[in-house]
Amino acid sequence: MKKKVINIAKDFSRYPYGRLRQYSNTSGEAFREDHLKPALFAFDEIMVEMDGTEGYGSSFLDEAFGNLVRKEKIDKAIILKKLKFISKDDPSLIDEINVYINEA
Repeated sequence: MKKKVINIAKDFSRYPYGRLRQYSNTSGEAFREDHLKPALFAFDEIMVEMDGTEGYGSSFLDEAFGNLVRKEKIDKAIILKKLKFISKDDPSLIDEINVYINEA
Protein backbone atom coordinates (compact mmCIF):
# COMPACT_ATOMS: atom_id res chain seq x y z
CA MET A 1 0.00 0.00 0.00
CA LYS A 2 1.44 3.33 -1.07
CA LYS A 3 1.04 6.10 1.51
CA LYS A 4 1.66 9.84 1.45
CA VAL A 5 1.62 12.52 4.11
CA ILE A 6 0.67 16.08 3.17
CA ASN A 7 1.41 18.60 5.88
CA ILE A 8 -0.48 21.69 4.73
CA ALA A 9 1.64 24.15 6.74
CA LYS A 10 4.96 22.68 5.53
CA ASP A 11 4.08 21.43 2.04
CA PHE A 12 1.68 24.17 0.96
CA SER A 13 1.30 27.26 3.16
CA ARG A 14 0.96 28.37 6.77
CA TYR A 15 -1.63 30.84 5.43
CA PRO A 16 -4.12 28.92 3.29
CA TYR A 17 -6.63 31.44 2.03
CA GLY A 18 -9.52 31.78 -0.36
CA ARG A 19 -11.37 29.71 -2.86
CA LEU A 20 -9.77 30.41 -6.24
CA ARG A 21 -6.21 30.60 -7.51
CA GLN A 22 -6.93 33.89 -9.30
CA TYR A 23 -7.31 35.56 -5.90
CA SER A 24 -4.67 33.68 -3.92
CA ASN A 25 -1.74 31.39 -4.69
CA THR A 26 -2.59 29.62 -1.44
CA SER A 27 -6.25 28.98 -2.32
CA GLY A 28 -8.30 25.85 -1.96
CA GLU A 29 -8.25 25.45 -5.73
CA ALA A 30 -4.42 25.53 -5.77
CA PHE A 31 -4.22 23.00 -2.94
CA ARG A 32 -6.74 20.68 -4.61
CA GLU A 33 -5.16 20.84 -8.06
CA ASP A 34 -1.50 20.79 -7.01
CA HIS A 35 -1.58 18.44 -4.01
CA LEU A 36 -4.80 16.51 -3.38
CA LYS A 37 -5.79 15.44 -6.88
CA PRO A 38 -2.35 14.11 -7.88
CA ALA A 39 -2.03 12.29 -4.54
CA LEU A 40 -5.45 10.63 -4.90
CA PHE A 41 -4.39 9.12 -8.22
CA ALA A 42 -0.90 8.08 -7.07
CA PHE A 43 -1.42 6.79 -3.51
CA ASP A 44 -3.69 4.39 -1.64
CA GLU A 45 -3.78 6.46 1.55
CA ILE A 46 -3.14 10.18 2.04
CA MET A 47 -2.72 11.56 5.54
CA VAL A 48 -3.52 15.28 5.56
CA GLU A 49 -2.01 17.10 8.54
CA MET A 50 -4.08 20.22 9.19
CA ASP A 51 -2.13 21.71 12.13
CA GLY A 52 0.40 24.52 11.95
CA THR A 53 -1.54 26.99 9.81
CA GLU A 54 -3.16 30.27 10.80
CA GLY A 55 -6.59 28.71 10.24
CA TYR A 56 -8.93 27.76 7.43
CA GLY A 57 -11.86 29.56 5.87
CA SER A 58 -14.89 27.61 4.76
CA SER A 59 -14.29 28.69 1.16
CA PHE A 60 -10.81 27.14 1.21
CA LEU A 61 -12.07 23.85 2.69
CA ASP A 62 -15.06 23.55 0.38
CA GLU A 63 -12.98 24.32 -2.71
CA ALA A 64 -10.17 21.96 -1.74
CA PHE A 65 -12.22 19.00 -0.56
CA GLY A 66 -15.84 19.38 -1.75
CA ASN A 67 -14.73 20.13 -5.28
CA LEU A 68 -12.83 16.86 -5.48
CA VAL A 69 -16.33 15.50 -6.06
CA ARG A 70 -17.97 18.38 -7.96
CA LYS A 71 -15.18 19.55 -10.26
CA GLU A 72 -12.75 16.63 -10.36
CA LYS A 73 -15.56 14.03 -10.52
CA ILE A 74 -13.81 11.70 -8.05
CA ASP A 75 -16.19 9.28 -6.34
CA LYS A 76 -16.98 10.20 -2.71
CA ALA A 77 -16.30 6.66 -1.56
CA ILE A 78 -12.75 6.78 -2.98
CA ILE A 79 -12.07 10.16 -1.39
CA LEU A 80 -13.39 9.10 2.02
CA LYS A 81 -11.45 5.83 1.86
CA LYS A 82 -8.13 7.36 0.86
CA LEU A 83 -8.07 10.67 2.76
CA LYS A 84 -7.30 10.62 6.48
CA PHE A 85 -6.92 13.74 8.59
CA ILE A 86 -4.99 14.85 11.65
CA SER A 87 -6.03 18.00 13.46
CA LYS A 88 -5.04 18.28 17.10
CA ASP A 89 -5.43 22.07 17.03
CA ASP A 90 -9.05 21.98 15.81
CA PRO A 91 -10.56 18.48 15.53
CA SER A 92 -13.87 19.97 14.31
CA LEU A 93 -12.13 20.66 10.97
CA ILE A 94 -12.31 16.96 10.18
CA ASP A 95 -16.09 16.91 10.60
CA GLU A 96 -16.42 20.09 8.53
CA ILE A 97 -14.35 18.61 5.68
CA ASN A 98 -16.41 15.41 5.72
CA VAL A 99 -19.59 17.48 5.44
CA TYR A 100 -18.22 19.28 2.36
CA ILE A 101 -17.32 15.96 0.73
CA ASN A 102 -20.60 14.24 1.60
CA GLU A 103 -22.79 17.16 0.53
CA ALA A 104 -20.96 17.66 -2.77
